[in-house]
Amino acid sequence: MPVKTIEWKGGLDGAARLIDQTLLPTEVTYLDVRDVETMWEAIQMLRVRGAPAIGIAAAMGIVLAVRDCVPTCRDEFVGAVDRAVEYLNTSRPTAVNLFWATKRMQSLVNTYPNSNSDQLKLLLLREASAMVDEDNAVCQAIGRFGNELIHDGDTWLTHCNAGGLATAQWGTATAPIYTAFAQGKRVAVYADETRPLLQGARLTAWELQQVGVPVTVITDSMAATVMAQGRIQGVIVGTDRVAANGDFANKIGTLGVAILAREFGVPFYVAAPLSSIDMQLASGDLIPIEERKPDEVSNGFGRRTAPEGVKIYNPAFDVTPHRYVTAFITEKGIVRAPFGEELRKLFHHASISSGTELR
Repeated sequence: MPVKTIEWKGGLDGAARLIDQTLLPTEVTYLDVRDVETMWEAIQMLRVRGAPAIGIAAAMGIVLAVRDCVPTCRDEFVGAVDRAVEYLNTSRPTAVNLFWATKRMQSLVNTYPNSNSDQLKLLLLREASAMVDEDNAVCQAIGRFGNELIHDGDTWLTHCNAGGLATAQWGTATAPIYTAFAQGKRVAVYADETRPLLQGARLTAWELQQVGVPVTVITDSMAATVMAQGRIQGVIVGTDRVAANGDFANKIGTLGVAILAREFGVPFYVAAPLSSIDMQLASGDLIPIEERKPDEVSNGFGRRTAPEGVKIYNPAFDVTPHRYVTAFITEKGIVRAPFGEELRKLFHHASISSGTELR
């Protein structure tokens, strides 16, 4: 089984335990996060990363922010929750799961107008813990649907890390691979290195190796060659946000992989839980793109690789137009074009079945 990325240990006075992903693959270190400031730093510095895991981390961060709060009235407690939400929302702007999770925690408080602060603290902890169980169920469902696309003997390519380390445990893009592998299919993976932070080499390759899935690391610039050589039967990536028309944001370099897949006739799939789909955004050009510090490029991993004083442009994500997507793999099934129409249907059916209004 994949390793657990994030979980809550203990009762209300416990801690959020997460793997410090900045130290992988050479060091496996677990952090016990006990305050909201440390959680904000963990999200911003990529100690915890991946859209679903970020959402869970933010929810636990709200618990950490208010558990020691001793309000004189309900409004004071609600204010403390609101401030925690506003603070955590500034940690990273692109992953919609973060805002989905903090809004869910905020809404929970409003759902129980007669509960006191001690009761609300326990409810918030229960909600954050439930997100872990829900994430595992979602990823395993994505795995079952995606498994149908993988044939015995296939080799698939992935970019960045949308594996167990980007979720609570199972991953989105890796879930179909784990499922196929568990069923005895001979499946292998090419993992793009994913510059500048090497999430493919450091994280995806590490976690696939832990499970026993054959994995080969390539630099990002080698993807065209392995596709041209016929080594790749499918591409699968994750996403931080999907717009209503099917445009989606993922780690920088994903757009290039999608264009290459189209050129070489390789199916290109996006593993997308419903929590990553933002039906309020009409198209991908409305997705905010995080720009990160220049030294991630010029001084990657402690060694200067660009001249002093040279300008650096370091967007963390790019947006891939929906025309390059073969299908989205969700926990409710596989969604094919026309994506605008089919995503609306998906959310309509999901809201009816759950009895709640989804985004």
